[in-house]
Amino acid sequence: MSYVLDIALTHLRSRVRQTVVGVMGVATGVGFSIMMAALMEGSQADFIRQLVDSLPHISVSDETRNPPRQPAETRYDVVQIDGLRTPVVRPGIKNPMAIMASIESWIPGAIAPSVQAKAVIRYAGRDTATSFTGLDPKREQKVSKLSTQMRQGSLDALYKATNALILGDGLAKKIGARVGNTVTIVSGAGRTLDCTIVGIAHTGVAQIDDASSYGLIKTGQILASQIGLVNELRIRVADALQARAVATRIEAETGYKSVSWQEAHEDLLSAFEVRNIIMYTVVGAILLVASFGTFNIVSTITHEKARDIAIMKSLGFRAKSVRRIFVIEAAAIGLVGALIGWALGYALTRAMGSIEIKSPFMDTSTIPVLYSPLHYALATIVALASSLFAGYFPARKAAAVEPVDIIRGAS
Repeated sequence: MSYVLDIALTHLRSRVRQTVVGVMGVATGVGFSIMMAALMEGSQADFIRQLVDSLPHISVSDETRNPPRQPAETRYDVVQIDGLRTPVVRPGIKNPMAIMASIESWIPGAIAPSVQAKAVIRYAGRDTATSFTGLDPKREQKVSKLSTQMRQGSLDALYKATNALILGDGLAKKIGARVGNTVTIVSGAGRTLDCTIVGIAHTGVAQIDDASSYGLIKTGQILASQIGLVNELRIRVADALQARAVATRIEAETGYKSVSWQEAHEDLLSAFEVRNIIMYTVVGAILLVASFGTFNIVSTITHEKARDIAIMKSLGFRAKSVRRIFVIEAAAIGLVGALIGWALGYALTRAMGSIEIKSPFMDTSTIPVLYSPLHYALATIVALASSLFAGYFPARKAAAVEPVDIIRGAS
């Protein structure tokens, strides 16, 4: 095996320029594929992080996923009920404090109560719809990033004024209100409250910032005209990827509808899967193009070393050994190119990640990139596989050559 390796390395050293071109072709393919993967997955991870951090991981509402069965449907196998009116049920989660205590006993995270209500904000002659969230500032800091997303004021400022209110920055801009202004909120139940704006928040999600307002739970209960109302539990788990499993268990134990962030954004996650397929297809195409350079170089070496092949086979070299020589050459080009591609890919990723972006729609100041060993491993595997594949056919052709034909043709 040592003499086969020596011959292969001698071939590569004898054609330094072609070898360098082949190595740089593979290195370029590996480097740019690593950079593209880092950019695409980095932007995707940053988007998911902003999406997940802007909201609790799990929301438990006072709804049930399926309507309850009617007594007649339970009693009889075949029954049809028309025009049935269900009795008026008092909204809200029953015994919310007890449910929270039960969930806190096993959940790996934190939980906070809230009151959700639809209302209209009146200010300066404008009526604007808003989604009001009544919350507990102390608990809310543990389940969402709202406290760190405050542009003006703080969550604790909700305690410092009567009927204090925090607005999303998009909503505040829409109605032209500032911190210190007094606005009027009209609930769906017809209850009217004069509220003082004590803070402005920016989550980075326009749909939330343009319509959301926040106050204390007591304010939400007043708007809903129901003392003690809690109609949503907001939960944050230690591992965001376990949110779906935790939500399933909570729903099984409480009977209330529990929605994880994965379920709430299934359409986006499906789009990301398609995006990943496109990304790996593009990366594979880049490496495939680089492999043609390896194929060209190994083919050229095979053609130029025809007399050497004839001599080796005349000396007793088997076709297997000759084939192995050229496969080793291709593997060497692929391996060295991949190692250089690691350095190139890392440098390109660092360069892209240092580009500053000034945009009012982004919280990050630089292009988000993701450094992952998986990118390097996949690029190396594809580069080696394509190099070996590119070297196999010239190797098979070289091994099939008859020494007599070569010597006769060269005379």
